[in-house]
Amino acid sequence: MTDTRSTPAVTPARKAEILSEALPYIKRFFDKTIVIKYGGNAMTDPHLKECFAHDVVLLKLVGLNPVVVHGGGPQIESLLARVGKKGEFIQGMRVTDAETMELVEMVLGGQVNKEIVNLINQAGGKAVGLTGKDASFIRAKRLRMQKLDAPMGDLIDIGQVGEITSIDPSLISFLDKGDFIPVIAPIGVGEDGETYNINADVVAGKLAEILKAEKLMLLTNTPGVLDKSGKLLTGLTPAEIDGLVADGTLSGGMLPKIGSALDAARNGVKSVHIIDGRVEHCLLLEILTDHGVGTMIKSA
Repeated sequence: MTDTRSTPAVTPARKAEILSEALPYIKRFFDKTIVIKYGGNAMTDPHLKECFAHDVVLLKLVGLNPVVVHGGGPQIESLLARVGKKGEFIQGMRVTDAETMELVEMVLGGQVNKEIVNLINQAGGKAVGLTGKDASFIRAKRLRMQKLDAPMGDLIDIGQVGEITSIDPSLISFLDKGDFIPVIAPIGVGEDGETYNINADVVAGKLAEILKAEKLMLLTNTPGVLDKSGKLLTGLTPAEIDGLVADGTLSGGMLPKIGSALDAARNGVKSVHIIDGRVEHCLLLEILTDHGVGTMIKSA
């Protein structure tokens, strides 16, 4: 069973009070861009999916500019299993041969992207689904990773996994101005037209930098960044995050997420939030209330 964490029922009077309390945040973030990386349980639990869609639409209607970047790991794993392939990861990145790339693009650019678009539209928004191949707005090249504990320059080729070379923000800005909500699958295109699978956290972080976003929100299946005893950490600086990576507190699949968060915080995004996507309406709680549901990383 999914670990969905519900908020208690409230009276109509309390609901009105909560709406009033949100006013300062609405004023502060009016017309600001919020980039949201959508993944984890929030993408697979039906109730959490509905909560997410309603949160995104409400943020748009009160004057913020949400931009959604989604993953799709569980859905990709399901399709790979059906065709007899097993997913492989190196340093948190999916190894992507040509056949796997076809399946990844089918799942991310088709199935998952259109489901999210439909959810947001059903909730009253105007969502438009994209991949980085649309207008070639996410350009990429093949990523070659440094081997751990090996001499510098000893690289690993993990297939059609992309490293972003540039993002053209004009398409996203055009959609924002038309009151559309962009929903982006993390697929890029190379100079030769080759398709690249790009880590969704990396795309969200780089897009937040390029769009000069007010906030980058990264939804996860954990309460946020935890220390070695399991205590939630928040209000962290980039230097403190570096220390947690160095001492091994942060590792594995969290590394691309943390790397993207640090890059964004160091390059103009005012705050980065790693939040618990298992909490109902986690976006509204984090953006429009004092009640945080995760870890905030302050800009450098």
